[in-house]
Amino acid sequence: MTDHRTALGALLGGVLLAMPVAAQDITLTLHHFLGAQAPAHSQMLEPWAERIAEASDGRVRIEIYPSMTLGGRPPELVNQVRDGVVDMIWTLNGYTPGLFPRSEVFELPNVFGNDPAAANLAMRAMMDELAPDFAGTEVLFLHSHAGNAIQTGSIEARSPADLAGRDLRTPSRTGAWAIEALGGNAIAMPVPELPQALQRGTVAGALIPWEIIAPLQLQEQTDFQIEGHDRYRFGTSVFQVSMNQARWDSLPEDIRQIFRDHSDEAWLAEVGAIWRAADDRGIGLAVDAGNTHVTLTEDETAAFRDALEPVVQRWIDDVTPQGVDGAGLVARARDAIAAQAGSE
Repeated sequence: MTDHRTALGALLGGVLLAMPVAAQDITLTLHHFLGAQAPAHSQMLEPWAERIAEASDGRVRIEIYPSMTLGGRPPELVNQVRDGVVDMIWTLNGYTPGLFPRSEVFELPNVFGNDPAAANLAMRAMMDELAPDFAGTEVLFLHSHAGNAIQTGSIEARSPADLAGRDLRTPSRTGAWAIEALGGNAIAMPVPELPQALQRGTVAGALIPWEIIAPLQLQEQTDFQIEGHDRYRFGTSVFQVSMNQARWDSLPEDIRQIFRDHSDEAWLAEVGAIWRAADDRGIGLAVDAGNTHVTLTEDETAAFRDALEPVVQRWIDDVTPQGVDGAGLVARARDAIAAQAGSE
């Protein structure tokens, strides 16, 4: 009897070992700073998460928490993901000034001009050079928005002189340098604080794209939306979707490949188109509300371009002592963007 039981146990053990192990469900948290109505949430992050869930046959579920609902302030998101407080984040790199010096090159005025898809693809092409900025995380993708325009309460700025001495909100230190180059005073604040700052007169305007008009209802706090000829913008912001490195390393390889497949060049071109379309909807909302959409002439745009060019050299001078090849990054970023032009 004992021999029969031993043989049966061995047989069952062999059968169990031969059976496929059931795939384990994976739930990941993704934390960010804008509301659920913002295009970043509803048109980019949600569809991306749904595609990954579908591609994994439901094994992966990404729970998205907007509006800092898991706690903290927007500048704390980077540490939250690095420390493993959350699995993933979407955040604006400029909220932690100086922490991402290499990717800042794509924020610079006259490096970024007016093409978010080209910037997205250029950053991907240069990711090996940018990677040292992102220790402790796995970057799933970087992207920009459609570019910083100037939105003001009552100033129809057609030259840098029109902004002299004005307090303007900035998203980042490169944005602050742009405002200073135009003669204004840079006031740093996360974007959710902007409507109240405009209402109180804490700032006269902001360096910010059109897409944020709808979620923040900025058409109610501004009268003028200003951009250059041919959609020229005064720099941009770089955003990241990244995962805690240990969490990434713990995922099965097939799941990691699904994330790679759904964060590829085609997706980055689509993200550029999403943000361009959201920008167009935003300016349409402002114009419909009675605001003035100012498109600068070629000569007026050239005056802004010339005033902003020293920002590029200021950035090079700042990062080079840190061991960053600032001049080389500027040249390669400009070439990479030009190579991807018209990718939307």
